[in-house]
Amino acid sequence: MRNTFTITITDFRGARHFPIHQIVKTYALAVVIILAATLLLGAGLIYWLSGHVADLNEEIAALDARRQLTQGEFALLLEEHERLKQAVEEKERELAQISDELGTIEVMIGLESDPALDIHTRLDTASQTALEKMFIMQSIPNGYPVEYKGKTSNFGYRQHPVMGQRAFHSGVDLRASMGTPVYATADGVIEWAAFHKSSGLGNLIIINHNFGFTTFYGHLDRVAVKAGDFVRKGDLIGYSGNTGLSSGPHLHYEVRHIQRRLNPEPFMQWTLNDYDSLFEKEGRVKWDSLAKVVKERFSLAGRRLSQVELSSEGN
Repeated sequence: MRNTFTITITDFRGARHFPIHQIVKTYALAVVIILAATLLLGAGLIYWLSGHVADLNEEIAALDARRQLTQGEFALLLEEHERLKQAVEEKERELAQISDELGTIEVMIGLESDPALDIHTRLDTASQTALEKMFIMQSIPNGYPVEYKGKTSNFGYRQHPVMGQRAFHSGVDLRASMGTPVYATADGVIEWAAFHKSSGLGNLIIINHNFGFTTFYGHLDRVAVKAGDFVRKGDLIGYSGNTGLSSGPHLHYEVRHIQRRLNPEPFMQWTLNDYDSLFEKEGRVKWDSLAKVVKERFSLAGRRLSQVELSSEGN
């Protein structure tokens, strides 16, 4: 054949002849197959990417919707924050007003003092008789309500162990295992002796004492008194526990004066041998006026006793 080249391959099986145009056709067919496969693969990849892009678009739309929702929630939180801020400011104003009213109440019940004089000059504890001091220590909370084995939380701001928020702790938490006896720290009348849900203190005992003092005993396992009972200092009133918002067995103990929360620490450390210590550490109580009232009561009682004795002798 004219203008045709032939390639001859000879081996043990003999000689084979391949025209050049046949080889070209074979290579051309191979190229076509490769191109077709590439096109098919590309089309499949494009189809898969299209589906993936659609999924990504759906995720983007969902994220955008979530972003808008979060922005709305954030706006609501800002409004709530502003409302709470205003509420706190209002409460601060109310507390300031209550503080003024408490000062007025203290004056009305004879607990006013002269702040120009120091505590030693105003109180003059040296002039108090032993009987007056014993009466004061029997009437005002002092000593530990449980056998002292340390504290787990102090008076003041702290991170709440259950709620996880920073909050004011209005008492002290005394270390006490389940069932530890709890005792009254002064003479008084039981105001509350049951579960107290709103305070988070669980089984709670509240005792009203003389001169506007109140003590709180919280998270009790059991109470041993009833509302209206009169108790003396050192009487058993209940047993420590883990009720209410509590992370473990202990006793929550508070001291208040006319609903004003006081640090119980100086009261727990107060003893007859260190009689002046409480008056120096706790200056929000008008101790001088209180001592004056006690002295007047004992003086009046002494005069009445003398009159009774004279009347008995006359008969």
